[in-house]
Amino acid sequence: MDLTPDPLALQLRKALRAGLAGIPARIEPHGAPVTDGACSPTRAVLDALEAADFERPAGPGGLCLGLSAGVLVSEELGHAARGNSYRADAFAADLGVSAPSVALAGLEALPVGNGVIATPRADGWELTGTATIDDPSADLFLVATRVDGDPVLVAVERGADGVSTQDTSWPPVVRFETTPIVAADVAGALDDAPTGPLARARLRQAAYLLGIADGAHRMAVEYVGLRRQFGTRLRDLPAVSFPLARAMVAVRATRAAVHRGAWLVDSEPDAVGTAPLVALAMASETARDVVRLSMQSCGVRAMTSELGLHRYFRLAASESTRYGDPSALWRMVGADRVRAARRATA
Repeated sequence: MDLTPDPLALQLRKALRAGLAGIPARIEPHGAPVTDGACSPTRAVLDALEAADFERPAGPGGLCLGLSAGVLVSEELGHAARGNSYRADAFAADLGVSAPSVALAGLEALPVGNGVIATPRADGWELTGTATIDDPSADLFLVATRVDGDPVLVAVERGADGVSTQDTSWPPVVRFETTPIVAADVAGALDDAPTGPLARARLRQAAYLLGIADGAHRMAVEYVGLRRQFGTRLRDLPAVSFPLARAMVAVRATRAAVHRGAWLVDSEPDAVGTAPLVALAMASETARDVVRLSMQSCGVRAMTSELGLHRYFRLAASESTRYGDPSALWRMVGADRVRAARRATA
């Protein structure tokens, strides 16, 4: 892995930050902190940069920049505390699904995938259950469920029988009441293939959480450098500076894990192993811990609309279990290490 700065990555990061800085942030302490999906204002920025083509293979429209570019896009969206209009389109592209707008549903229940139940029937299955969703106005929902015991993604149109959405709370939800599906609706498997769609999606989500942690930390550092108390800056008080320093170490360690995982998927697919699981578990824990420490460092101002840390807090809380609960991911990593040790001693 080449640790020297990539000029293309630096230019892309600069362009993303400039574009996202022009999008007004939702600073209200109540209501949805971001807008996801096709209606998100971040969509215009990503379309202007042709981000949808970053990960596509070279050919008609594809730029073949690899997952490393997709991870960078997700990180910058989290850093700006904006909605993630990238992950659903990237996941759909990995599966070969084409639709004007796509939303992901039920991925907060991974790795077990029991949020939406698929009950067998004569010509297929019936979906029943409720799941969170990015964009309730999307034309197509990619729903995580289990079919014949195997975790899969099922494509369901928004206008299908038994489908209803509710956006009065955040995040919005989609409900299925005996919604019929057939074998042709199964878009792909949610397996643990090292370079499969789920592994790639987990690394993008890890990068989004990493960006949330980094953005909250930077905001806290700027504030405590200006705010004075007891005749000195908050940043000069050990009770404030030491936790922020530990948070910075956690952010940098997580960044190394996330970008190493993306590099392995792009360059060393045979060595990927559990890197996506480790990156997502680390990023989930880092986002929650760093945002909490950042808010504690800023005191009562952390929840004010002017400072805006509440947006990072709510994003970290809602996004930290998407694509798998951290404890479940660590158990999967541990089980893989045990199996590898047994094979080595056999």
